[in-house]
Amino acid sequence: MAYLGNPKETIAVLQKYGFNFQKKFGQNFLIDTHVLNKIVDAAGVTRDDLVLEIGPGIGTLTQYLCENARKVIAVEIDRNLIPILQDTLSEYDNVTVINEDILKVDLVKLAQEENGGRPIKVVANLPYYITTPIIMGLFEQHVPVESITVMVQKEVAVRMQAGPGSKDYGALSLAVQFYAEPYIAANVPQNCFMPRPDVSSAVIRLRVHDDPPVKVKNEKLLFDLIRASFNQRRKTLQNGLGNAQNLHFTKEQIAAAIEAIGLAPSVRGEALTLMQFAALADVLDAV
Repeated sequence: MAYLGNPKETIAVLQKYGFNFQKKFGQNFLIDTHVLNKIVDAAGVTRDDLVLEIGPGIGTLTQYLCENARKVIAVEIDRNLIPILQDTLSEYDNVTVINEDILKVDLVKLAQEENGGRPIKVVANLPYYITTPIIMGLFEQHVPVESITVMVQKEVAVRMQAGPGSKDYGALSLAVQFYAEPYIAANVPQNCFMPRPDVSSAVIRLRVHDDPPVKVKNEKLLFDLIRASFNQRRKTLQNGLGNAQNLHFTKEQIAAAIEAIGLAPSVRGEALTLMQFAALADVLDAV
């Protein structure tokens, strides 16, 4: 059997099918067995697991997942890749390929039908242009997920892991950390892909919390406050929230809420922890 982690095999498959890379789908295929092993190890895939793979490409990572998981469901948007996947995965009877846009798939229903509603593991070499919508979609739809282990742009991985006060800390850091515990498992150089991407990459594992680390009465308000406070990073928290179109609090109410949680009027959003944002949301929710 031909393992696609070997660059020669990847080239042979691409030539056999006359495949052309689609920039619009952000296609960069992995050609490094060491990195492939690292992804599967970081994800902790076992024979008990149902794995959802997003964007399998020609099936490089999929082969590794099939050898370790009970079942793999691979969702691929590019229909030109479907015949290739039927070929490269022909020896596995524990994989289902779905030709669909992942953002349009009912993943809650999928987990229910394929795994009896038990948590699934998500593993993927993600298209970088839609990394955030995919990950936030999994969280916000409350898909039963145990962990998400994905290849992303390195700077995005750093942002997900960042803490208050650092230049990388922002709305994405807080959103990810509300739902999961991030851990960067590997940094991946550009030469591990075909074609080479313009940016460095990293494998990040997000272990989903059983319960969020903070309790908040109004989750939507919490994220509205977080987004508004980082939309204008240079401004104080008070001004950022006061200028937000979708928040309808007076300047006085915002000032009083910031004071009520023990912060100075001049504080910036990037200084607040997730717990402080939750406390602020609870105070404003009661207004």
